[in-house]
Amino acid sequence: MGNSKSGALSKEILEELQLNTRFTEEELSTWYQSFLKECPSGRITRQEFQTIYSKFFPEADPKAYAQHVFRSFDANSDGTLDFKEYVIALHMTSVCKTNQKLEWAFSLYDVDGNGSISKNEVLEIITAIFKMISPEDVKHLPEDENTPEKRAEKIWGFFGKKDDDKLTEKEFIEGTLANMEILRLIQFEPQKVKEKFKEKKP
Repeated sequence: MGNSKSGALSKEILEELQLNTRFTEEELSTWYQSFLKECPSGRITRQEFQTIYSKFFPEADPKAYAQHVFRSFDANSDGTLDFKEYVIALHMTSVCKTNQKLEWAFSLYDVDGNGSISKNEVLEIITAIFKMISPEDVKHLPEDENTPEKRAEKIWGFFGKKDDDKLTEKEFIEGTLANMEILRLIQFEPQKVKEKFKEKKP
C-alpha cells in the first residue's frame, strides 16, 4: 500500500490516516518508527500481530481474539497487514465512531466471511473475548451473561433469532443501534481497551 521502508511515513498515507482516525501526526510518526522496529519488512504477520496485541493485555489470553481481529482487517487475505491496515485496526477496535465500529464488528463476527452471522459464530467470538476477561471480572458479571454460552444466548435473543437463523449486516447494525445493551455485550469492555492503548503508546 505504498509504505516506505526508509523510516519516514509517506505524506499521502499520513494524511489519509489522520483523516480516517483520530490519531495525530506525531502519534502516527512515532508508531511508524516502532512498527518498523518490530517489523522491518513493513508488514506484520498474524503471529507478530498476536504478540503485539498480547502486550496490551499481559494478564489475559488475547490470542484467539487477536486472530479474529487480524482476519477482519486482512482484506486481501495475504496473511499480512501493512502499517496503514495496522493503524486502522487499532483505530477501529478502540476509538472510532459507533457506525464504523459496527461495520467492523460485523466482519469480526462473520467468521467464515459469507456475509451473514450464525449463532455459532457469535459464540466463537464471545469465547475469544472471555479469554481476555480476568477471572475476577467474570465474577462480577450478571448471572445471565457470565459464560460465553450465556452471553451468546442473550445476544441472539435480543435479535429475536432462532438457533439456526442467520443475521445480515443490516439486521446486525440496525439491531445494535436500537439496543445499546447489544453493543455492550458484543464488545470487550471498550473503555478498558482505550485505557490500555493510551498506556501503551510508544
